[in-house]
Amino acid sequence: MLGLVFLALLSAIIYIYRKKLHIQKIIGPLLWFAMFKTKIGIKGMDSIAKKLNKPLKYIGYFAIFIGFVGMLLIAEELIRNIITLITKPGAVPGVGLVLPFEVKGAFFVPFFYWIISIFILAIVHEFSHGIMARRYGVRIKSSGFAVLGVLVPILPAAFVEPDEKELQSKPLNQQLSVFAAGPFANIVTAFIMFGILGLIATPIVNGLLNFNGVEITGFIEGDFPAKRAGMQEKEIIKEIDGVEISYLSNFTNALKNKKPGGRMLVTTDKSSYELELTKNPDNESMPYLGVYVQQSKEVKPGVIANYGKFLPGIALWFLGLFYWLYLLNLGIGLFNLVPIGPIDGGRMLKVTLQKFFKEKKADDIWKGVSVFFLSLVLITLLISFIR
Repeated sequence: MLGLVFLALLSAIIYIYRKKLHIQKIIGPLLWFAMFKTKIGIKGMDSIAKKLNKPLKYIGYFAIFIGFVGMLLIAEELIRNIITLITKPGAVPGVGLVLPFEVKGAFFVPFFYWIISIFILAIVHEFSHGIMARRYGVRIKSSGFAVLGVLVPILPAAFVEPDEKELQSKPLNQQLSVFAAGPFANIVTAFIMFGILGLIATPIVNGLLNFNGVEITGFIEGDFPAKRAGMQEKEIIKEIDGVEISYLSNFTNALKNKKPGGRMLVTTDKSSYELELTKNPDNESMPYLGVYVQQSKEVKPGVIANYGKFLPGIALWFLGLFYWLYLLNLGIGLFNLVPIGPIDGGRMLKVTLQKFFKEKKADDIWKGVSVFFLSLVLITLLISFIR
């Protein structure tokens, strides 16, 4: 509900201030980008670029390397995923919109996690572009807030607008450093969050929580064993074939020891179900239940007795924030490296092609690659919404 209210307010704000916004149409009215231009943060970019002048040169080189490696990885993953979706009807799309409300075809993120994570990752991304641009003497014309729209406004963002003519006049390595800086900063932020989760979060979680099974959160579309047996959402799997299931790893290992066609006795907090496993759509040699699951957990009674419910709840909320900051920074950082037109990966590909081919041939190759990968993304999104 909060997500829908927020997007409604976002739409109203865009309508009210439409005359002050700069609209970039990416694909007509289908995909667009609205910018509210300011000078916010430009002095900070100048200051950091001057203080870290020498290190930024080498950071830029490393960012370029990571950028092209990430581009290859995400391109391969998009191709592999679309082949899987076409050949295996039960497969899960690897690309989807990230939204603060539950809708078919989108990845749901709780509202406050969503808005805070989007704000932080957008600032990190765009500020890094600006710092690297200033490192190489490229003027920043404006910065500010933006909204990405797919027909309607769906995603708040930030932007930094370097002087394109100045940027294009710079050597290839400097242009690539500027383009790669944003995705690289998101990926670095993701690994920092991962480190926090591993080094700090794990001991805290183990001290606060009891892990008491695996919760069923949903069912894969189709005629699969769990749904056929009558299992329900929010049931917690406690045992499989008489063996206690406390952790997700117990659940995964129990499935690995089975084969398609084998039988399994699943005991939940509500009932027991005897079912026959089917083939995994992604790997027909593996068994399949057809469920979405998550770790079930509860705050330890001793913790509640000593600290009440509020403080443990706050601690767990922040751990959840670190998790989403990790996941969204990594996902959006990598997605920005897809070789599609105006996003960072596309711009990296374009200037590199122009270095090795004549301008017309480079542009033709770039347009062909962009259209190909944009088509893969749109087809994947379409499949995720119609399945």
